[in-house]
Amino acid sequence: MYMTETVAPAVDSILTAAERREGGAYTSVEARSFAAAFERAEADGRVPVIAEIKPTSPTTEGERNADPVKLAEEMVAGGAAALSVLTEPEHFGGDPETLDRVRSAVDVPVLRKDFLLREAHLDVVAADAVLVIARFVEDLPGLVAAANERGFQTLVETHTRAELERAVAAGADLVGVNNRDLARLQVDLSTFESVAPAAPSETTLIAESGLQTRADVERMRAAGADAVLVGSAIMDGPVAETTARLAGVDR
Repeated sequence: MYMTETVAPAVDSILTAAERREGGAYTSVEARSFAAAFERAEADGRVPVIAEIKPTSPTTEGERNADPVKLAEEMVAGGAAALSVLTEPEHFGGDPETLDRVRSAVDVPVLRKDFLLREAHLDVVAADAVLVIARFVEDLPGLVAAANERGFQTLVETHTRAELERAVAAGADLVGVNNRDLARLQVDLSTFESVAPAAPSETTLIAESGLQTRADVERMRAAGADAVLVGSAIMDGPVAETTARLAGVDR
């Protein structure tokens, strides 16, 4: 595992659990294109929003027990360009079966959100893209290549300019900038604004974490975000209506 600094105890616990997990049989997929989904949203006048199904997290109080398929359908009805589904079981209440059910119920691309540390962790469930967190993966080009070989697109998550440069060099399909610092679990929207300028113009950039309002979305878009990933703000509100508001959809 690759880390340049210490992380919060909650994150250390997540990583320890991830180290113990094994994969399954070789998993491949005919992926739905995130780039095409973003283009469709833009053509419709929508901000490309990746809406996240997140039962709980170390930074969330309590659990959300709504049917994930119903949530997914409401998110898409509200204008979500794509979805993200947590599959980490011990700290986020996720599971691969939920992702499989959601992906079968919708026609937009679905991202698998988890802590994937090695190639075997890819062989769990078919998704259209997988999240890879740059600061936790030593052989980032190798893991990206292994994901692409299976048909997955890769969203490589970064928090610094150095990590963004690693993600681009590794051949990431999408690059995320997480406004939450996993070393301290603090959110600062200026993170995206400071990191995004280091990206080549052709990079598809996604702003992650801490977006609560339409103004937050507009701020990230002004700083160069091609899409935004939103979890708690959508999960904690009226799902379809909140998704629509963040995507700029009149209802």
